[in-house]
Amino acid sequence: MRAIEYRRHGGYEELLLVDRPAEPVTGGRASVRLSYADVSPADNTLRAGRMDPSLHQPPPHVPGGGAVGEITDPGATGLAEGTRVVVGGGGLGWHTDGTWREQLTADANQLIPIPDGVSDEAACALFAGAGYSTAYLVLTRLAGLKAGGTVLAPGIGGSVGMGAVEVARELGASLTVSTASRTDKAAAARAAGHEYVIDLSRESLTDGVTRITDGRGVDVVVDGVAGPLLGPCIASLAHGGVYIGVGYAGGTEGTVNITDLIWKNVTAYGYTFTMTPPDVARAARVTLLEWLRAGRITPAVARVFPLDQAAEAQRHLIEDRPFGRVLLTMAR
Repeated sequence: MRAIEYRRHGGYEELLLVDRPAEPVTGGRASVRLSYADVSPADNTLRAGRMDPSLHQPPPHVPGGGAVGEITDPGATGLAEGTRVVVGGGGLGWHTDGTWREQLTADANQLIPIPDGVSDEAACALFAGAGYSTAYLVLTRLAGLKAGGTVLAPGIGGSVGMGAVEVARELGASLTVSTASRTDKAAAARAAGHEYVIDLSRESLTDGVTRITDGRGVDVVVDGVAGPLLGPCIASLAHGGVYIGVGYAGGTEGTVNITDLIWKNVTAYGYTFTMTPPDVARAARVTLLEWLRAGRITPAVARVFPLDQAAEAQRHLIEDRPFGRVLLTMAR
């Protein structure tokens, strides 16, 4: 089978198209023929060698934390041959080889059937970058978002920003705010139905939130950007607000005015999936797939690249910062 692997840490050019033997079905695992795989910032961080070595397997390594495909041999999973499934979890792309390949085997708890009426591409886009899953879990389990609450999730073009805005609306938020780094991305977001998007090339985050909320601020921030937006995000909270850091696409360091934490009585969290029991995370993914089937959420796809262009797909995601998800297709 064709696969993408890197044999040492480094730049995009380390991503190589190779031929690997198919994984045999052993231990009750199912064999899955993949159709799409997601491309996420985490893949880039791991390949570049910017992640603690204890958190991932060393090269040679196949990237990719998620994919969709069709079961060709169900093993002892109890799923039927031909079932379309989302594949994820179990350390894929971190502790084991990931999904940037044409076939893999997986345990039953790594497989979720895709509802009829949902395309493989849409299902893969839903979980690319884990933005929708992260948003659902932090808003329901950490933020205590109430009906009528207000949410800021910067970076509308990214998985967390887009996911949090859409999930918050479905959970009853009365106002959802995001940001875009460029005017064209802000326009694309508004055309897609995201009304309150602050164009950071024309207005600061804090000025935009002040304008949109009439000076009150927001109840919850779900921040996948951080860096220079960390301080403005916290400054944009209303009294008693909740800040949840889930990523750092904009950088790992930022400046915070301590009075924004103290006088606003802010609660701040850092979140990773290790905080969530596997059965709870799986239930969230099932719920999100049903919302997708019902048309309640619509993850945008920026581009789909063939597997042999994985290096360009990774570069496009990281450097061009498109509006929407980037996927790999196994179709030749």
